Amino acid sequence: MAGFRETPRQKMIGMMYLVLTALLALNVSVQVLEAFVTVNESMEATNESFSQKIDAVYNSFEQQNLLNPARVGPYYEKAIQVQNLSNEIIDYLTEMNISAMAHAEGVSIEEAKVLSLRDAASKDKYDRTTNFYINEGRATEIKNKIEKYKEEVLNVLEPVDREKLSIGLDTEGPFYNRNKQKETWEMHNFYHSILAANTTIINKIINEVQNAEYDIINLLFSSIDAESYKFDAIDAKVIPSSSFVFLGDTYEAEILVAAYDTKSNPEVLFVDGADKVTTQNLASARKIKGKDGSVKISVPATSEGTKRYAGSIMVPDPSGQMRSYNFRHEYIVGRPSVTVSATKMNVFYTGVDNPVSISVSGMADTKIEPRISIGEIRRSGTDWIVRVPDGVQKAVVSVTADGKSMGSNEFRIKRVPDPTATIANITSGNIEKNRLLAANAIIPTMPADFEFDLTFRITSFRFVAVRSGDIFERQSSSNQFTDEMRTYVQNARRGDRVWLEDIYATGPDGGTRKLGTINLTLQ
Repeated sequence: MAGFRETPRQKMIGMMYLVLTALLALNVSVQVLEAFVTVNESMEATNESFSQKIDAVYNSFEQQNLLNPARVGPYYEKAIQVQNLSNEIIDYLTEMNISAMAHAEGVSIEEAKVLSLRDAASKDKYDRTTNFYINEGRATEIKNKIEKYKEEVLNVLEPVDREKLSIGLDTEGPFYNRNKQKETWEMHNFYHSILAANTTIINKIINEVQNAEYDIINLLFSSIDAESYKFDAIDAKVIPSSSFVFLGDTYEAEILVAAYDTKSNPEVLFVDGADKVTTQNLASARKIKGKDGSVKISVPATSEGTKRYAGSIMVPDPSGQMRSYNFRHEYIVGRPSVTVSATKMNVFYTGVDNPVSISVSGMADTKIEPRISIGEIRRSGTDWIVRVPDGVQKAVVSVTADGKSMGSNEFRIKRVPDPTATIANITSGNIEKNRLLAANAIIPTMPADFEFDLTFRITSFRFVAVRSGDIFERQSSSNQFTDEMRTYVQNARRGDRVWLEDIYATGPDGGTRKLGTINLTLQ
């Protein structure tokens, strides 16, 4: 080609090609920059959500410590040490991000605190940030802080427990540049790295600190003496001397704090009409199985007057042996009164069937006539179904029986809560590639305390991943991975991060909900 002479037309085409290539390169640069900002915003949201999850563990720890400080105290004190160490480095990293923003933008610290990365004019510049982190030694300072944090939090644990953890925060490498040459942790993360990338990296380190903190405090929590009862719920309980008070009488009750384990399933031996369980009435005792730490009994009220019952509740101790505790109680059966209750929860949800139980003592079901102030109520077998519309806050159910008014009950009206987006039964954290590929689909999961059997359908989501600074982003119009997404996961390396975001789901009421981001690290 050395002797080839281009015509003026060919020269013009070549020049246009060069211009087009430059424009395309500029467009890719803008897209990559936008992706960094988006990933950083997602990372900040994930860190905030993770912080709430960690706080929940500390709250449970504090609760156990209040119940049994002698056994729980030593572990709780270690958990507080981990909390203080983690808060210290997270505060330090947060301030480092603010200082880098102020340095790059040429503004004060106070101005930098309220300036978002998306609005930063210098988010695509690396000269000032390289000087800030590399030339002024802050990258090395960060590395030293990370290594000190790892050493101190691991020293909180016993040697045998340290071997159970892999807390990440790798500063040893090896790390390689794009030419496959070894480089230091500082150069790998902060040399010629734009402000958008620096901010995202710092927030990633914060996330790794949170992961380490979460794993350590969970290990400490699980180490509480196995012989101790562990309770996860505390309620104030009222034990009345009588469940019915006549006009002119005095109401008496004991008020106490009760702790119980919602994960246990106790059993009750129940004897109706007795003052205590004896060998004589044991044969007629009714066994009732409990759920969520308590047992519910049901006794038909067939006649008026004072009624009594006795029994024994049996719960497993930490060693697995069943222990029994006796009880007795009295109650009064009075004249007919109306009872209206939502069988699922004490609310009505819009757009779904709400089961309702309505009974009037001494009255046949066929004589009961309920009405609702808004929406509709219809019979379903022996119970009733209520449907209420959007845009209202309460509904009143009034009941007549045999032509007489029996009273009314007021119910709150709420929207069905959002489900949680999960894949392979997790919402974030480490996951093996094979497990992720086998799952292949995002599943919406309703909150554990929501008792309605509802189904949401994922209609779309966005797959975002970062590898060696390159952004991979694809859209799915269902809940399943596309072929491109599966290929990316198959070819991904250990430690690569994947975000499933902008997840939209359609509920039984036809409305669309945006669900939370799934943040994964491939193993």
